[in-house]
Amino acid sequence: MTLAAVLTFAQTPQPFPQPGGGGRSSQQPPPSPAAPATARPAPSTPGPGAVQPAPPASAAPATVTPEQAPTEAMLGVPVFPNAQFIASYNAGRGQRYYIFGTAASFVDLVNYYRTTLKQRGELTYEVPATHEFDVGKFDEDRMAFPPGVVIKDFQSDVSQGFPNPKPGGQPARFPTIIQIVPVQK
Repeated sequence: MTLAAVLTFAQTPQPFPQPGGGGRSSQQPPPSPAAPATARPAPSTPGPGAVQPAPPASAAPATVTPEQAPTEAMLGVPVFPNAQFIASYNAGRGQRYYIFGTAASFVDLVNYYRTTLKQRGELTYEVPATHEFDVGKFDEDRMAFPPGVVIKDFQSDVSQGFPNPKPGGQPARFPTIIQIVPVQK
């Protein structure tokens, strides 16, 4: 027998049991092996009158437009002065959260938001230091996250800070990050 004939009659091994029983049902035919694709070699030089294939369409370079920084009116809370907008993310349920980086210290940011929001907030984690300020009521039926401001200290013995995603952006790393989840109206 030739190799092609052996491959044609070979059964595909079944490594996992089939549902409804241990082995193959007598009503199910064995799967047929995939036929190997035969490719015709392209002629090295086309003859006279031969149609040249069109060159592959080059994909236009994707242009990434920078996301616009949200306004304080849109967020419903003030943004720390000189904080740089990094990005926004879909939080689910029609919410977005907005990330800002700043060169200010964690303590300076906590004090700023305590004064501005007129509340103490809550230290939710000690390491890495994370402080949260609630700015609206959480409705679990229509929200993924409670509206608020979260401040996170990214500078420690093991981290020099959150990397600035903007090429050549200053500072190269943000010691502190602000996450804002706006109040839904």
